[in-house]
Amino acid sequence: MKFLDQAKVYIRSGDGGAGSVSFRREKFIEFGGPDGGDGGRGGDVWIEAVDGLNTLIDYRYQQHFRAKTGMHGMGRNMAGGKGADVILKVPAGTQVYEEDNETLIADLTEVGQRFKIAEGGNGGFGNTHFKTSTNQAPRRANPGLPGQEMTIWLRLKLIADAGIVGLPNAGKSTFLASVTAAKPKIADYPFTTLHPGLGVARVDAREFVIADIPGLIEGAHEGVGIGDRFLGHVERTRVLLHLVSAQEESPAKAYKTVRGELEAYGHGLDEKPEVVVLSQVDTLDADARKKKVASLKRAIGHAPLLMSAVTREGVEEVLRALMVHVEDARRAEEPPAPDDRWSL
Repeated sequence: MKFLDQAKVYIRSGDGGAGSVSFRREKFIEFGGPDGGDGGRGGDVWIEAVDGLNTLIDYRYQQHFRAKTGMHGMGRNMAGGKGADVILKVPAGTQVYEEDNETLIADLTEVGQRFKIAEGGNGGFGNTHFKTSTNQAPRRANPGLPGQEMTIWLRLKLIADAGIVGLPNAGKSTFLASVTAAKPKIADYPFTTLHPGLGVARVDAREFVIADIPGLIEGAHEGVGIGDRFLGHVERTRVLLHLVSAQEESPAKAYKTVRGELEAYGHGLDEKPEVVVLSQVDTLDADARKKKVASLKRAIGHAPLLMSAVTREGVEEVLRALMVHVEDARRAEEPPAPDDRWSL
């Protein structure tokens, strides 16, 4: 399945049904009077976050959605039925924007959340509503009101506990494949990772979700390389895992490059808790390892963790460090326990 995190969609709610012009016709009743029923409401357009989806690929093949028109009213005071609704099913983490792609309409962060984007038109009144003392046989009825139409943007931001950032070939996909069941493409050339990936990591009988995004290079916030488009997928994470390759000539420079892109992107990414790891240490001898660690330590102000996803060296320590931040954030988000000291 291809990954699609942005889609443009046209929607239209249903028109209201027209009211009916009708008169009561019964044997022995000469002047039955009006009995035209009202039209039904048009269908609404909803958006709903559902389980089992992690991409907007469905909206690549269908971009137009129209709810049904309400049924017209009929004689004998029979009102028309409501038009069928249209429900756009999206993965949790989807945001809905207006056509300008800047004005936020809705943000669906949990499975089961629903939002009515467009409301169906009201049905028209039948001629029964227009009966007066001076007009006992009105021959008029209202048409239904038109539905709403608009073009919207759907933008997906993956919901994960930890997000992996770093330069291309820093070992992000290798780490994801090592600690989760995800199977990302891994190769020794830049930008092997073209789409974000998700995996569930497990450490000490606890689980959390990790998101891997394509590598950043200097100038990514200006569109260089793949650009910063995929940074939105780590906006919702609780902690960042910053991988710096041991094969870099200057780990300190590599670290500062990515930090600069995070700060330029904004949205609070540079303020998130961060676990800095010198990866691919299996490629270094003891002396080179000391030099690289010292270089990175000067840049971040404390000693980094060391890891090799290939030999599994330091992997458990990295997962535990991430889990500490994830659990702290989870506890902070929990509602306070009710104080029942005064309950009867």
